[in-house]
Amino acid sequence: MEQLSYKLDTFEGPLDLLLHLIKKNKLNIYDIQISELLTQYLEHIEKMKEHNMDVSSEFLEMAARLVYIKTVLLLPKHEEAEALKQELTGQLLEYKQCQEVAKMMAEQMDLDFISRDAEKVDLDMAYKIKHNIFEILKSYVDAVGKKNQKLPPSRESFSEIVSKKIVSVFSKVIFVLRRLWKTGEASYVSLFYESKSKSDLVATFLAVLELVKGKRISLDEHNNKIKLLNGGVNFGSKES
Repeated sequence: MEQLSYKLDTFEGPLDLLLHLIKKNKLNIYDIQISELLTQYLEHIEKMKEHNMDVSSEFLEMAARLVYIKTVLLLPKHEEAEALKQELTGQLLEYKQCQEVAKMMAEQMDLDFISRDAEKVDLDMAYKIKHNIFEILKSYVDAVGKKNQKLPPSRESFSEIVSKKIVSVFSKVIFVLRRLWKTGEASYVSLFYESKSKSDLVATFLAVLELVKGKRISLDEHNNKIKLLNGGVNFGSKES
């Protein structure tokens, strides 16, 4: 394989880097080969680490996103994977158009001397979030049923409306990969130290199971350790 060389300080973000890799390796942007693109992307991340450059979270998040798409492509049904690939393709095309427009504008005008007066913006203050009618009724009954009507309703009265938090497994996959990226291993129980709710705990546990199943991490039961495998990617699997 041809040895890659990059100008590491020229990429403004992960989309900029992906467009560079697609152009350099002559990939079809409308039908991206995720496995090949992911391999090139991770090689670039490693080069950034070799040059002692700080790898920002947005680059790591894109790496985790590509890993997730590759994992979904290994499943018998590819509907979700195709939708994720189309979403990534749309973002790349939109970013590419923005680059072209920015280049054209830079050639035609000097943006340092363009200014305009601030416009008045009419804010829509209407509350448009929909709630279950029974939750609203319960909150109302709890509020008006207080002995002291001068006191405001307690926070618990509206907990089901404003305090409910859902944690996605995908966000915890990114969290675990970030934790293991620099050191390569960590204590299993340390992943749960920052969990503030049952939803956090369950999502973290499911994320660990998903990564172990995809052979991206290994679990040492005797030493209570988890280790990163192959940079978090199962290179032995092939995209179908």
